[in-house]
Amino acid sequence: MAELNRKSVAEFKRSEKIPVIAVLENIRSAYNVGSVFRTADAFLLNAIYITGYTCTPPHKEIKKTALGAEDSVDWKHFPNAKEAINALREEGYNVYAVEQALNSCMLQQVDFKPDEKIAVIFGNEVTGVEQDTILQCDGCIEIPQLGMKHSLNIATAAGVVLWELVRKHIIVQH
Repeated sequence: MAELNRKSVAEFKRSEKIPVIAVLENIRSAYNVGSVFRTADAFLLNAIYITGYTCTPPHKEIKKTALGAEDSVDWKHFPNAKEAINALREEGYNVYAVEQALNSCMLQQVDFKPDEKIAVIFGNEVTGVEQDTILQCDGCIEIPQLGMKHSLNIATAAGVVLWELVRKHIIVQH
């Protein structure tokens, strides 16, 4: 691992984080949760906020896909998305749902300020982000999809969206 220049958990905890938080709303699959933890670790995200019935660490299925990221990435659980959004607003975050919705902004057109703190909400595998939650957000971000299917697994969607947000922060910093 040293040859790959990987951080230890302690080094990860001390590292400056990208001001992005992934919010998981009512995710059914613990494997999907673990995958988002792994992505959050890879991109040095500030945290993951877990809401509703989404399972939390420690959990064997999260552990299987997170590969230790459940220990490095900070996370908090909230009974519902509304409480998570209230906490995010108090911390100065702008909040966006990742959802196909009327007036959503295509991911490649999203233009955040370099110092903007962003939280993105990923919803249930079947029903998506709840409408009440969308109404509390600053907007919706949509991933362009060109094929026959117009949905992505939540872990895949998180990887696409989170990389784009992190990429924009990296470009601005250098």
